[in-house]
Amino acid sequence: MPKILIVYYSRTGNTEKMAHLIAEGLKSGCAEADVRKVEDISVEELVNYDGIIVGSPVYYGSMASPIKKFFDDSIVLHGKLDGKVGAAFSSSANIAGGNETAIMDIIKAMLIHGMIVWGDPKGDHYGPVAIDAPDERAQKQCRRLGQRVAELIIMLQGKA
Repeated sequence: MPKILIVYYSRTGNTEKMAHLIAEGLKSGCAEADVRKVEDISVEELVNYDGIIVGSPVYYGSMASPIKKFFDDSIVLHGKLDGKVGAAFSSSANIAGGNETAIMDIIKAMLIHGMIVWGDPKGDHYGPVAIDAPDERAQKQCRRLGQRVAELIIMLQGKA
């Protein structure tokens, strides 16, 4: 059974709610979910997971500084996350609050690590987004992301 980490930073609780919804999707996709606050995990632990999903509220159009620091600290793992599956999600206070730019910044860091990121042609293309607390649409997208990440990892492991 694939083991996937969901690591997030949440100041208001909205991003944390999304993390737990994604975990529901992972579990329904036959994967094990480990949901952790960014301050409760070390970067060295990342190598223990088949997939890593990162969530952040939007701060000035990008990821929050604790998530950025987490990626900055992950330089010690350069090359060791190659081939792992990655995904991202975000929340903001406004419709044009920068959700996609924050997600793309997270994805760029994952790509530098050599991680595999799967877009979604039917849902939130880059990753789930929420405006304030996740509404019904965002909740559905979070669960969908979890299912898709589990599906991709299982598919990749079957071809190994």
